Amino acid sequence: MISCVILVILLCSSVFSQDDEGPYKGKFIGKLNSYHHQVSGDVYAVDKYTLLLTSFNYDGNGADTFFWAGAANRPGPQGFIVPDSRGKTNVLDRYFNKDFTLVLPEKKKITDIKWFAIYDIWSQNTFGDIYIPEEFEPPVAQKVSQITGKTNSISTISIEILDAKQIKLIGFTYDGKAKDAYFWVGVGAQPVSKGFKVPDEYGYLDSLKAYKNKTIILEIPGDLTIFNIDWFSIFDHDTNTNLGSIIIPEALNVPPSLVKVTPQKDDLPNCMQLHKNFQVSWEIFGPAITIQLAGMVDENEYLAFGISGSKEQSQMIGADVAVAYINGYQGFVTDYNIIALTPCVKVLGQYKGVCKDSVLGGQENNQLNTAVRENGINIITYRRSLISSDESDKEFPLEGSIYIVWAIGKLDENNEPAFHDVYPKTNISVELNPKEPKKSCYAFTRSEREVGEPWSKGQIFDKTIRVFTSTIGPSGAKKGYQAITGHTSTALAWYINGLLAPEIWLRRGLTYVFKVNGGNDPHSPEYYHPLIITDDPHGGYDRLTDVAQSKVRVLAGVEYSRRGRPRPTASGRLCVSKHKSNHDRRLDDDFESFKKFNRSLEWSCETGDPGTLEFTPNSTWPDIVYYNSFTQANMGWKIRVIDSFNQRVSSSANFYTVNICVLCLSILLNYFFVIE
Repeated sequence: MISCVILVILLCSSVFSQDDEGPYKGKFIGKLNSYHHQVSGDVYAVDKYTLLLTSFNYDGNGADTFFWAGAANRPGPQGFIVPDSRGKTNVLDRYFNKDFTLVLPEKKKITDIKWFAIYDIWSQNTFGDIYIPEEFEPPVAQKVSQITGKTNSISTISIEILDAKQIKLIGFTYDGKAKDAYFWVGVGAQPVSKGFKVPDEYGYLDSLKAYKNKTIILEIPGDLTIFNIDWFSIFDHDTNTNLGSIIIPEALNVPPSLVKVTPQKDDLPNCMQLHKNFQVSWEIFGPAITIQLAGMVDENEYLAFGISGSKEQSQMIGADVAVAYINGYQGFVTDYNIIALTPCVKVLGQYKGVCKDSVLGGQENNQLNTAVRENGINIITYRRSLISSDESDKEFPLEGSIYIVWAIGKLDENNEPAFHDVYPKTNISVELNPKEPKKSCYAFTRSEREVGEPWSKGQIFDKTIRVFTSTIGPSGAKKGYQAITGHTSTALAWYINGLLAPEIWLRRGLTYVFKVNGGNDPHSPEYYHPLIITDDPHGGYDRLTDVAQSKVRVLAGVEYSRRGRPRPTASGRLCVSKHKSNHDRRLDDDFESFKKFNRSLEWSCETGDPGTLEFTPNSTWPDIVYYNSFTQANMGWKIRVIDSFNQRVSSSANFYTVNICVLCLSILLNYFFVIE
């Protein structure tokens, strides 16, 4: 299986080579010696454990034939089977002009063997073989000279070239004070402004943030490799200064890259790379602009692009954006206005948040041209008038530059944009109608970034707890709410007794109280979250249509007016955890545990009293219900309703009894609320 994965990546990759003979494949060992059954092909060393066979042929007519290797002087019975291209040790089938990798078994190295063969065990005949040269050195990561800059505290402990496309900076330090500094690569004797911007370790093309003794892995962009650049630099474009650099040694014996490179052809004259995984192209013709959004995204993700809400900076609030996605075979590019950084909600009769123009009384002015998904890339082209008849739409100017915004995020269960996961932190301006077309786009690359293990799921199973304290805080990127619930997340989630969206066990017949601190100002679209309990896993009851509401069973937290309109009963002052001013929310997944993440937050509580939600689960309650926000979807999680805490619980529940620290935290929080 490992060899299959490596093979697919190698074959699909269009990584450019160090010479004119095609993609770099590794260190060439030689051609197979052919004796019988039409065996032929070339053999390369990918790394110290892996062989790559290219243009391999074998007629499949051997009786008991295997890939075979050993340390004897020549091929014979004293050897071992090398698993085939599927990782199996079956008798070999027919191969015709195939390329694939083979991984030596049991961590054996290429330097441990003297030969590799296609060998028939029954007849003890060698159909083809190749000998490993003495003192052969397989490709491995190579250490090169470290960076020591003259300014901005730039330094590294060491630098490794991991493969043909990846550079590892070990112990990298930079003060972040240069105005317009980037990781930068190019050709020539020394770093100059003509070169290529290297995305940071998260794929962003923002000017560099500060680093302090960090180890990061950078990927050379597009179809470039280590073999067609001469230097790597931290370069400040504001002052045209090389802040620190290294020269790349020639003919490095490194492994070929496993990064898949997918060229993206755009037919529009202007193209701008916004992120490693997102690019926008455009053309102005007459009174309209044609825009193409291309992004390497998952099937349930959207691409958002538009004009900033401010003329002085890139700003989401007030922005006019198009949200583009593909659902099955159908493409969508919907016109949105961002009034607040929250999903669209109705606040005292008015819609606020990230709302469709059609919901706000405007018009849908984006005209979809084409939408296609190829090789994991969504390519969506649409057209819009430069000056729209809709007052909520912003003008695309023919002269000068404008600030833009963009984002990548997940779609929720209603195909609405949830809170974005990927977005820029710096200002981005663009000249839409330049005198000469401008293109900064390059091929897409796919390399799976290790997110790490999800945070442990918080669970409360304690028969002594009757009072729960609920506050709100950040949902915690991919390791947090999304991993706990499997739902898309908004910016905020419920924290119950200090735990992020825990699963709670309650017993029928007992009375419980939730002290609700989710905000009591209905004018606030971001911070008004009365607590409710229903049988709907998503929540956001107030957002639902009358038909959808009729399908939800409300168990606690809602009463109805004489006209039959629902209104919440459990709203209280706002107690919220927030990121510190110097923390980047996009880096939440860097925290190894929720405990460490929670310690990084700042907690505050408004004056006033918490709301109270008192209820008693009874025999009519389902075994599983959900606590959530009345106004917003996907903020809470699951309540298991049981008849006895002594009953046997399925092992698949994977619960634990809440520890004494959580109990103490609950007591302290309740005490704090009382004395305040």
